[in-house]
Amino acid sequence: YYKLDQSQGQIAARFGISSSTVSRLLKEAKERGIVEVNIRTTIPRDFLLEQELIQRFDIKDAYVLQTSLDMDGANLLTAVGQLAASYLARVIATFPVGSSIGVAWGTGVHAAVKALPDNLSQRIDVVQLMGGVGALMVDGPDLARMVAMKLGGRHHDLHAPVLVEQANVRELFLAEPVVREGILRAKSVSLAITGIGSVQDEASSFLRAGLLSRAELAYIRRQGAVGEMCGSFFNSEGNCAGIDLNQRIIGITLDDLRRIPQVLAVACGLAKVASILGALQGRYFSVLATDDVTARAVLNLEKLA
Repeated sequence: YYKLDQSQGQIAARFGISSSTVSRLLKEAKERGIVEVNIRTTIPRDFLLEQELIQRFDIKDAYVLQTSLDMDGANLLTAVGQLAASYLARVIATFPVGSSIGVAWGTGVHAAVKALPDNLSQRIDVVQLMGGVGALMVDGPDLARMVAMKLGGRHHDLHAPVLVEQANVRELFLAEPVVREGILRAKSVSLAITGIGSVQDEASSFLRAGLLSRAELAYIRRQGAVGEMCGSFFNSEGNCAGIDLNQRIIGITLDDLRRIPQVLAVACGLAKVASILGALQGRYFSVLATDDVTARAVLNLEKLA
């Protein structure tokens, strides 16, 4: 019925059964998950805002969702993830077999990865860009495995936690050959997929994962932190100096991220406006996937700065 485009009557005649039986079996196939029907709709984009972001911040590309009044937070993130996935699918298709891409963490990354279509023939390897969290469904190792399964490649975990208690403990981890090799592999990827984290209590992944307390989050805000990428925090000018917590993070640094040829950042929501602007000022990514409300707020905040 689906693969050969035969009618229910043709199938019934072929197998010597009634058309109603064919109809019942097709319905059962859907209910049991043997058959899945996906309807792909065009995701509306705000091309004028995209062009304004590209010109104002000198980034390579922007994908801005044109929102509607009936769109809640979950639907918003799903749609932005679909836009991000359309960019990823187009770019990854140009990569030679055996190339590698890197994956960070976060709900934005998960939305993009979830929407990415399967392309097993690509055989693209996927590298974890930062240490593991362990407390989130959108942790780096899980996302790396998910992408590798979609692209027919291997996944490479970074065998370390993202945050340790003291800076000297981080140095001990980095001295381990398996961790050192993982960091070198992460630095050499052709493309990175990352979110942009907030330091606001209501939107902080570090707080939600139990890695930081509210008091610790308030402390790094006093040090000037406005956002985070790949676990490292930065201020409104995109600088990471002077934020003590960065000395306890295991993963690629923001300088490493800046050197990766293509970096896709997926982030939306007013709680992340200052974070997105800080990341833009630091030039930590080349392509942004967001929504129109967030994009306008970022542009307005930049004018006030």
